[in-house]
Amino acid sequence: MFTSLQLTRFKAWSDTGNVELAPVTLLLGTNSSGKSSFIQSLLLLKQTVESPDRTIHLNLGGEEGRDAFHFGDFSSILQQGARERQFGIGFDIQRHGDEDRVRRGRFEAIYASTSRGAVVTQQLRLAGDGHPIIRVQRRERGAFSIHVEPEVQARGRSPDYAPERSIALSSRAISLLGDLGPLAEDISLAIRRELEDLIYLGPLRRQPERSYQWNRTWPGEIGADGHRAIDVLLASAHGPGAERHRILDGISRWLRRMELADGLQVRPIGRSSRYEVVIDSQAVSANLRDVGIGLALVLPVLIAALSAPPGATVILEEPEIHLHPLAQSVLAELFVEVSRERRLQFIVETHSEHLFRRMQTLIAREHLAATDCALYFVERESSGSVLRRLAIDPYGRVTNWPDRFFGDSLAETEEQARLMFERRLTSSP
Repeated sequence: MFTSLQLTRFKAWSDTGNVELAPVTLLLGTNSSGKSSFIQSLLLLKQTVESPDRTIHLNLGGEEGRDAFHFGDFSSILQQGARERQFGIGFDIQRHGDEDRVRRGRFEAIYASTSRGAVVTQQLRLAGDGHPIIRVQRRERGAFSIHVEPEVQARGRSPDYAPERSIALSSRAISLLGDLGPLAEDISLAIRRELEDLIYLGPLRRQPERSYQWNRTWPGEIGADGHRAIDVLLASAHGPGAERHRILDGISRWLRRMELADGLQVRPIGRSSRYEVVIDSQAVSANLRDVGIGLALVLPVLIAALSAPPGATVILEEPEIHLHPLAQSVLAELFVEVSRERRLQFIVETHSEHLFRRMQTLIAREHLAATDCALYFVERESSGSVLRRLAIDPYGRVTNWPDRFFGDSLAETEEQARLMFERRLTSSP
């Protein structure tokens, strides 16, 4: 999981500082405050490490069907008005897989632009499990130097030492490091796996279809708009028994808890390779296309949560779209329970007060430790976006409410009580 993230001069952010991330992290705040750009930094690196071009420094996107985002050019990412023509991304990870030789890793990169406008890595720093920090520094005329901190002298300098896919050292740089070469490879591999395991579902989701074609393969991603979520559902419905029941039964169970439906089925259409998704509710079965939009839009959220491999990070933007208040509240229970059961991390951008309030209740019920969640409020100031962590006590109470948080619902309640009292006074005989 990602345990921290820091951005400098990245879009709306001047400097976030080192932001701690928990198994369940909520980002709340006003529109256009910078929540999405905070998330996009990780997606930018994900599509970079997944690029077929290993020499690329940063994949700004644009290839249909593969890249989550098209970031434009360097100037589109650099914070407006930044005096220094560089931006930075840094994060810490913690791995738990048996195949991981590095358990804790640190990635830091600073990016600049060339005279032709291309994005280039200005500096890369890798660290892991308390070993020396390995640094790659861009020099003049396209050369890069290799350093092992705190050594003063560079180990070497050459254009052949340019980083690959933003996170990895070249084979020439690995050879130059000698005994530290395998360590650098292990750190890069751990970082790569963490980014590859990242699952993203955005707020603009694909409308359901009446039937679906399945090519009998498991899709690699559900897609930023969830367009392959049903493919995951179809693949799981035809998978091994235990896995088939886990995902399908899990979705039905959460739909019942949200009071959206009694269950879900996947049915073949005749002898064709097409299938329909059927929703059961109050003894009536209906095609997914014919049910409420809220259920159709939350289905990719459930599929993403229940199909993610153990240890993955799931990033969701506005999972509560078109859901009634109870269902929004149950989303909090989904994130907490699935995170604990499958070691998943959820990073959720939300406007839902109901989801947030249920998180508070789960802490008060001792179903969630305050240390296992991180709740942040994001707002814009003249210098850029500002992120504030909400302090929550063991009873779920927030001790540092921001001004007008959730539209200042407490003030609304007080105003209602005052008006009720005044009207009763004036209507009294």
